[in-house]
Amino acid sequence: MADLIPVVRLLRFSLSNIGLVSQNPIQFDDLINSRQKMTIRTSLWRVGAQPQQLVESLLASERLLEEMIISSPKLLSDEWLLIGRQEDTGYGGRIDLLAIAPDGALVLIEIKRNRTPREVVAQALDYASWVQTLHADDIARIFGRFAPGKSLAHEFRVRFGHDLDEDSLNGSHQIVIVAGSLDDSTERIITYLSERDIAINVLCFQVFTIGTDQLISRAWLHDPLQAQVIASTAPVGPVEPWNGEFYHSFGAGTGTRSWDDALEYGFICGGGGVWYSRTLKQLNPGDRVWVNVPGAGYVGVGCVTGNMQSALDFNVSTPNGERPVLDTAKRGTYHAEFRNDPEQCEYFVPVRWLQTVPLNRAVQEIGLFGNQNTICRPTTPKWRSTVERLKDFFPAFDK
Repeated sequence: MADLIPVVRLLRFSLSNIGLVSQNPIQFDDLINSRQKMTIRTSLWRVGAQPQQLVESLLASERLLEEMIISSPKLLSDEWLLIGRQEDTGYGGRIDLLAIAPDGALVLIEIKRNRTPREVVAQALDYASWVQTLHADDIARIFGRFAPGKSLAHEFRVRFGHDLDEDSLNGSHQIVIVAGSLDDSTERIITYLSERDIAINVLCFQVFTIGTDQLISRAWLHDPLQAQVIASTAPVGPVEPWNGEFYHSFGAGTGTRSWDDALEYGFICGGGGVWYSRTLKQLNPGDRVWVNVPGAGYVGVGCVTGNMQSALDFNVSTPNGERPVLDTAKRGTYHAEFRNDPEQCEYFVPVRWLQTVPLNRAVQEIGLFGNQNTICRPTTPKWRSTVERLKDFFPAFDK
């Protein structure tokens, strides 16, 4: 995943265009489900007969980094909407930045400013205890101060393409520490917390000089999938052991995907950004997945028969043999315009359907579990009761 590669295009540059090469590009597939220690330092060279190593330098101030993130949020992440800045927690400090994810989870972002590494982790955890107390009206007021005259509900809809559900707003949260470097002690602390299901991560920025210009690169300490999965499976409130049943949010209804295609060709999918696609990586052959179409209800249950594949690689069975999904499934667009973009393209997982219903007969009841994550492993008691209820509607779930 390109988010994990130190990429100069964060500032609209191209490494190839300016003749640079990264010393240690990080591959997405090597990081999925990995919790091993990794280095997040890199070096850059100008390409040539005599490669020239770029000098690592510093920004004029960490305040400048914050200003850059505000003006171009993609520098931080393309997956979140910024909603707050320098918010007073009432605990004697201010949160640097606050963002919201597509599922309504809040993201607390702390930029290290002249504080010891251990102190910034402790400070972030303290602030997180405040974030989890925020209600919908609190969050609306925070956004009102950040973007006067704008509506959070409207901006959320424009940014993510679906409505903000107040019931899921701040149902979970993540912590992101932004730093220029990371010492071994802090890395051990962050890893310890994340391995114990605290959704915390570090985004490390490095600055390099080339002539009179400065270039900036970034790398995550842990794959962001890890924090996203933790946040989606351990929401605020009562938790219990995961029941082994996967949940899938199938985003039909916008023209992007078609439930009829999924039924005919046997797949589930997600795309339009890594936040929507990367959770599909959790699925393995033999897993059982319950499918919910947001706004409509539950439409089926299936057994996974293969691993995640991109739109360019995924084929489906037809009377004429195996055919590319984008040439066959024509009821939706499946982000075909991004077929060559590994971050934005659609990803597919093959499924053998156990029992399904048409979209107009979707099962929708008050109290059933719902979530915007494409795939999640809920640990809330609501998920257990939802699955037990769905087994009544789909009695062939275990055939």
